[in-house]
Amino acid sequence: MGIGTAHGEFTMRRLFGAVAFASVLTSITLTGMNVPAAAAESGRPASMQFTLRTEGPASSCADQCRVWVAASGMIRAETVNDFEAFAQKNDIRGATIALESEGGSVLGAIALGRSIRRLGMTTTVGRTADLPSSGRATLSPRADCESMCAFVLLAGVKRIVPAQARVRVHQIWLGDRREDAAAAVYSAEDLVIVQRDIGRLAQYTAEMGGAVDLLEVSLRVPPWEPMRSLTRDELQRMRLDNAETVDSRQPAMPVGAAPPAIASARKISLVSERGWGIAERSGVSTLARRHPLTIDGEDIGSFEVTIACGAKPGEYVVAYDETRQASEGGGAPEKLKNVEIRIGQKTTPLAIATSSLTEQGAVRVSSASGIVPAVLIKVLAEGGNRSLTVTTSSADNAATTIRIGNTGVAANMPQFTATCATNAQTAHAGLVRAE
Repeated sequence: MGIGTAHGEFTMRRLFGAVAFASVLTSITLTGMNVPAAAAESGRPASMQFTLRTEGPASSCADQCRVWVAASGMIRAETVNDFEAFAQKNDIRGATIALESEGGSVLGAIALGRSIRRLGMTTTVGRTADLPSSGRATLSPRADCESMCAFVLLAGVKRIVPAQARVRVHQIWLGDRREDAAAAVYSAEDLVIVQRDIGRLAQYTAEMGGAVDLLEVSLRVPPWEPMRSLTRDELQRMRLDNAETVDSRQPAMPVGAAPPAIASARKISLVSERGWGIAERSGVSTLARRHPLTIDGEDIGSFEVTIACGAKPGEYVVAYDETRQASEGGGAPEKLKNVEIRIGQKTTPLAIATSSLTEQGAVRVSSASGIVPAVLIKVLAEGGNRSLTVTTSSADNAATTIRIGNTGVAANMPQFTATCATNAQTAHAGLVRAE
């Protein structure tokens, strides 16, 4: 059985020193996915479910109606057990399985992929929707296969990615430290565990006939950046889509090291990357955080976000200071034209005060600021997976989107708000920049 003629972001990061590789184990909850803040706050994403579906309505396809296995939801360690129980009850050998998933467990995905390969199945990306009162369904190509789902997709003997579908990848990370990875602490044991599982994933990729490019591209994208959508050329080169070629497996290739990172031109201040803290600026206390500035994981500089007391009750001033150098092989960075921050569902544009090259001409230093309501900073200080997202764009339309966790905000808010009660006017004068 099969789906007929349907057509057409695992993530890793090298972490040396304070930063570590990560994956999923049964003993430590690790994940290969980024859960949006809203989803994380609303509860645990649903586990992957498997159902056998027949295309409908029957009048539209007659005796050529397609049959497929719908697989939708998060991949967990126990997902392979659910799939094998489903396979025992249904004759799905050689069938097509349509994937729609935000990712999940690394080891769970490997086990599920091997089970799919043993059954000689075809994999594709698709969203299944039931037709009311008919017992049948439709299969839409407008679906996402993210993170570890890409490796499950690789398990098909035949693999089809429709043109409207998206396969997105990024680094895997320790699940309990994913929301603020830059501020988290990693142990030597974490490194040992992660390197072991990275080896398992590399072995699986070669076993399934995939290309090492899939690992290399995924390694570039840290957890604070958006997932990266693979292009049509990349899908074919990585062998995630082999609809037009025979699946000729290639010998296993060693996983190459990612390009060396470019060191930041200078540190803006002594503010920590390990969490938000109280820092002196313009003679007043502020709440501040440094963070690496990256594009596809390549370090191109650093930035600092500073929250200061506003001139009026119920408002704060947010300042953004960035030092950026060109990516490897590129020219001098272009002038910033937009900076905005998002907390929760609220986006606030910041006014750019300066964006100029240093005397050497290879580094650009930029500053921007704006006023945000105090209620948003209160949201950031609440417990749970809260974050502040900074998005920038340059004159050449180069864009960065960095998500910063809230480590340290709640602990420092009492001292910070006490400062605001007496120094609001001074803080405002020191942070707001003139055009």
